Amino acid sequence: MDIQTLTFIIVGLTFALYIGIAIWSRAGSTNDFYVASGGVNPIANGMATAADWMSAASFISMAGIVAFAGYDGSVYLMGWTGGYVLLAMCLAPYLRKFGKFTVPDFIGDRYYSQTARTIAVICAILICFTYIAGQMRGVGVVFSRFLEVDIATGVIIGAIIVFFYTVLGGMKGITYTQVAQYIVLMFAYVVPAVFISLLMTDHILPQTGFGATIAQDVPGGGNYLLDRLDGLSQELGFAAYTEGVRSKVDVFFITAALMVGTAGLPHVIVRFFTVPKVRDARRSAFWALTFISIVYLTAPAIAAFAKVNMFNTINGPELTGVEYENAPSWIKNWEKTGLITWEDKNDDGKMFYSGDERNEMTIDRDIMVLANPEIADLPAWVVALVAAGGVAAALSTSAGLLLVISTSVSHDLLKRNLAPNITDKQELLYARLAAAVAIFISVYFGIYPPGFVAQVVAFAFGLAAASFFPAIIMGVFHKRMNRAGAVAGMVVGILFTFCYIVYFKFVAPELNTPDNWLFGISPEGIGTLGMIINFVVAVIVHKFTGDAPEHIQELVESIRYPKGSGEAQSH
Repeated sequence: MDIQTLTFIIVGLTFALYIGIAIWSRAGSTNDFYVASGGVNPIANGMATAADWMSAASFISMAGIVAFAGYDGSVYLMGWTGGYVLLAMCLAPYLRKFGKFTVPDFIGDRYYSQTARTIAVICAILICFTYIAGQMRGVGVVFSRFLEVDIATGVIIGAIIVFFYTVLGGMKGITYTQVAQYIVLMFAYVVPAVFISLLMTDHILPQTGFGATIAQDVPGGGNYLLDRLDGLSQELGFAAYTEGVRSKVDVFFITAALMVGTAGLPHVIVRFFTVPKVRDARRSAFWALTFISIVYLTAPAIAAFAKVNMFNTINGPELTGVEYENAPSWIKNWEKTGLITWEDKNDDGKMFYSGDERNEMTIDRDIMVLANPEIADLPAWVVALVAAGGVAAALSTSAGLLLVISTSVSHDLLKRNLAPNITDKQELLYARLAAAVAIFISVYFGIYPPGFVAQVVAFAFGLAAASFFPAIIMGVFHKRMNRAGAVAGMVVGILFTFCYIVYFKFVAPELNTPDNWLFGISPEGIGTLGMIINFVVAVIVHKFTGDAPEHIQELVESIRYPKGSGEAQSH
């Protein structure tokens, strides 16, 4: 059976599974829609959290960026993994004990201000739309290759599926759908890595194959994989794979932005309210980190295997180029999507990929994980499995983000602010309408994204770092911080970060070079500086406007002690 048919079967079966789960677990109340009635088992919640967390950026783009950037790409691994630990250990239990299941709700009540709540809603929507653009782009990339449609059509198909089970099932439907999606994406990520590790290094574990010698029957056999990759990279005009070209300052700022941005992501934080107790929130965090590590510890190996195989199949074992007529099928398959192009500059009929003037290929880094099984000539069913995994990763996070957007509008903006007298049914209706509007906007950004998947997502983390993280941290650990300080910090932090990103990415992209960056910090890392500015502004304004009221200080003091917790509150 060919790849196309298998892909239709496997992806179709997973879609049927997701929709079936959504129908089975459809939401009947706002409590179901927002937090699955707080009754999810910690292991299932950990698996759902992992799926929510491992978006298209993790599944599709992370190994791709590591493959192309080498050592510099490790900032994504370090930042995202470290950030989840920070969230799980320092924030999630306290927020769960506070009992408010959205970040704007926490900020509005902690800082006793509807203005603070409204600003938090705006920040949440901005962050989620930035993030969801990357997910929709990921869906489009998968469908454009494996369903042989253009990226725009792929984005629309994915949007219809995710909209159906988000609007029907809410958090209850999303949670159990994400459990299934995690299983699909985990197998889709690990199985090809095991196959390729065995073929290239005779090691069954990709993590050990990554540091092993190449098998004798493979080009470069007998050499260590990373030594071979360094040599190939330098010979073809790229920087050595294991050496970085980014400045240490920029590496630090990007890693920190990804870490603290993780701790401020609203669609991850809400996950800790779907379990019954604070203790279960901690257990969920443990299980989520366990499930996440299975994929994240495999990513560096996948990146290295893919890069070596790509060099070998495009340039040939002797690095003299391969005749285009004899090009492997994966190149011509991906050419149809426009994500790989070849221009025969020297009219020799051969393809050549390099980092200098000899280069004749343009390769989108978002294809690396999806193309990896084809590059390694693995069985067709493995290729189809990877397609299903890519779709699962993108859809799982898109659903979580859509839910946050709809909740921010219906609950935080309407019920808690502009229209407090609406009924439970009306609130549920507005949540679903908000999700419908959000899906249309996300489709547009998925078709016209402001960068590749991981980069777009990095911007979302930067915005979260500059806005939510300081407000949450001070809300939990600085009991005297008042509303004026928190509001001023959030506004200045997110405005500075947003304007910096927009300037270098849209207004003057030709100036997006280290020489023009502020303190040598790239747009991907500027969220860390925005966070620092947020803290400084908040502290200064607090000094001039006095402490928070006594009852707020007592409230903050009470959530620091892990002694029980009520149910997550929707009102």
